[in-house]
Amino acid sequence: MCRIETPIMNNWEFALGEPQDQNFKPVHLPHDWAITAPVNRDMKQGTAQGFRERWGIGWYRKKLVLAEKKDGYVYQLQFDGVYENSTVWVNGMEVGGRKYGYSRFTLDITHSIQEGDNLIQVKVDNTAFPADRWYSGAGIYRTVKLLELKEKHLDPGNIQVTSEMNGSTANVTIRTGSASLVKARLTNSDAEFVGESDNGVIHIDIANAKLWSPEEPNLYKLELSLYDGDEVSDVYDMRIGVRSIEMIPGQGMFLNGQRVKIKGICVHQDGGSLGTAVTPEIWRERFLKLKEIGCNAIRVSHHIPASELLDLCDEFGLLVYEEPFDKWVGGSYRRYFETEWQRDLECMVRRDRNHPCIFMWGVGNEVENQAQESMLGILRMLRDHLRTLDDTRPVSYAMNPHFKYESNVDLSKVEDIQQFVDTVSDTEIYDRDERIERIRRIADIVDVISCNYQEQWYPDIHKAMPDKLILGTETYQYFRGHPDQMQNFSEECPWLDVEKHDYVIGGMLWTGIDYLGESMGYPAKGWAGSLFWTTMERKPLSYLYESYWSEKPMVYMAVMDYSLQDEVVKEHWDAPRYASHWDFPQFNKTVIPYMIATNCEEVTLDVNGKQFYVKQPASFPNRMITGFLPYLPGTVTVRGFKDGEEACSYTLKTAGAAVKLRFDEEEVRLAVREGYHQLFTVRAEDAEGTSVFRESAKVTFQVEGPAEIVRVDNGDLSSSEPYDRNWMHMYRGSVSTVIRLTGEQGRVVLTAYAEGMYPARVSVNVVE
Repeated sequence: MCRIETPIMNNWEFALGEPQDQNFKPVHLPHDWAITAPVNRDMKQGTAQGFRERWGIGWYRKKLVLAEKKDGYVYQLQFDGVYENSTVWVNGMEVGGRKYGYSRFTLDITHSIQEGDNLIQVKVDNTAFPADRWYSGAGIYRTVKLLELKEKHLDPGNIQVTSEMNGSTANVTIRTGSASLVKARLTNSDAEFVGESDNGVIHIDIANAKLWSPEEPNLYKLELSLYDGDEVSDVYDMRIGVRSIEMIPGQGMFLNGQRVKIKGICVHQDGGSLGTAVTPEIWRERFLKLKEIGCNAIRVSHHIPASELLDLCDEFGLLVYEEPFDKWVGGSYRRYFETEWQRDLECMVRRDRNHPCIFMWGVGNEVENQAQESMLGILRMLRDHLRTLDDTRPVSYAMNPHFKYESNVDLSKVEDIQQFVDTVSDTEIYDRDERIERIRRIADIVDVISCNYQEQWYPDIHKAMPDKLILGTETYQYFRGHPDQMQNFSEECPWLDVEKHDYVIGGMLWTGIDYLGESMGYPAKGWAGSLFWTTMERKPLSYLYESYWSEKPMVYMAVMDYSLQDEVVKEHWDAPRYASHWDFPQFNKTVIPYMIATNCEEVTLDVNGKQFYVKQPASFPNRMITGFLPYLPGTVTVRGFKDGEEACSYTLKTAGAAVKLRFDEEEVRLAVREGYHQLFTVRAEDAEGTSVFRESAKVTFQVEGPAEIVRVDNGDLSSSEPYDRNWMHMYRGSVSTVIRLTGEQGRVVLTAYAEGMYPARVSVNVVE
């Protein structure tokens, strides 16, 4: 083979502190050493980093056996991300590293690697302050590969594929980055198209092209063969998607000629109990659940994501807004901006510009000195350089609602940059006209106006800048501000502003999934104002968004329960304390507030067979039905009707005592692959099979067969129970575990035990 790419993820060793033999312990990659670090409420930058003692220097080492060192070949090590400030040695020779923890870097190790045994060593320095203002993890937390290439080979970073539609034919242009002969082969399930060129540009026409979209994410396989004379010197494979995106002022965003609204969420990269060491299969399950509620887009905030995450977005049809960094000359990136911004920006665009999922580039988020001349100069610089790398997508910047008068603050001395950016001070601009003028300054530079939490000013922005479309790059999940007050707690869901205005192309809720760090205060270890808990259990507001985003008939009911613990959510990002249960042992006929989310035209509601009248969803401001019910133990049933016919239903039942555990699945089939991760959730049930919402029993997991338990999680960010055990207490009636396959075929049996309950088992058949 011309090109051999070998993931090297197993049989590493790790030491925190001094790299002495006795300190090294076996680990598998991806690895995040901070997620198992002790919780310390007094740690430096604890709220940002989830109170996990992440600070320190870590060392990794691995023995790599190279069977043959071939003449005429080059050897490279490729790291998709190391957090952060890494240095790499091969056989004692320093070969390079990378400062920024989210950038891919590839090191030439041809002169340091040898036939036979080799020693790879990686130093990871997490001592620089401040760290990110969200949980960043620490270590080699993404994929590492050994690349074996002939001296004459293709550089994927120089390959760019673009397409234009001409009727039903797609005109595909492939820039190979090579002046030598390259042949291209494009295939899908039922067609093949070929082309070649020795001038670096290949043109291929795809008749009756199958277009990529969120509804039908059609992909083509592109195979590029580089020739050295008559011999093939390199073969590089990739997937591409053919689609067109057009931004039409006043009308919206059009994908393949059809108007589309961005039904989006923002996500950070951690996976709850896994920290930042999240494998692709975990993201696959997460994306499946996001698609189920009608989500069609994500914003990877605020950093370059793992490459596998974008592969999945291509596959699932999730549009992506991608940005390389958060702040510029302030925050954690300030120590890198001056020397590294161009390198990191290029890393993002060159690595990711061939993904059909990416519909827009961002170049920053809520930066310091917003709309001031110093900031606008940097914005122009970033935009202009990005356009030299990719001029096929809009470029934007996510602005926050705070605008301030010019100040002479030395940003290098500001420890909490977000507080500096957000906090109301004597320099805050309140005048609406002046605010709009500041937005106009930014709009003159970007292609689309990206607004964080500014729905109440959309009409004013559009009136002043009718030639620019608006995207809500961050929106609240439930409340909305007032034109004269940024945070007003009015029950006007920001999504309705997207529906109302054609010039608003979408909204991206902050956030879709709870994440670690950016805590509002101990004991919370992270951000809980989301649609899903870290275990991907759904919160009540996720059903409201499903009613907005999904066409499949649905109806859902939850009740207000302020007896539940405070999850320490930041005020305006919070939502009323609804919960999915009908279990109030402390009440007797007390009236309980409820909500019903549905995309049906009519809804009926009954308690123990007695019907109560409810208005149509359309008569409520958010199309969310609200009201009161007397608490009577038993069964509450809601039914949704379309065209006079029952289309869906949802039931809440009063639970009895928990007597058994149940996994969501009884039997699962997985392909044998070492390192494959799978999350399983177990629930407490009463004798009739009703979930016991208030159960908090300690659950212990046991696994038999070719697998191991790696993490436990219950979604409770205020808990200090460790993730790296085989037990944890339930939270709201459930708890989850993550298992890792060890690479052999066979039957895996996962069992969950709790005192006083029948155990639950799930059988996993691991096959070729």
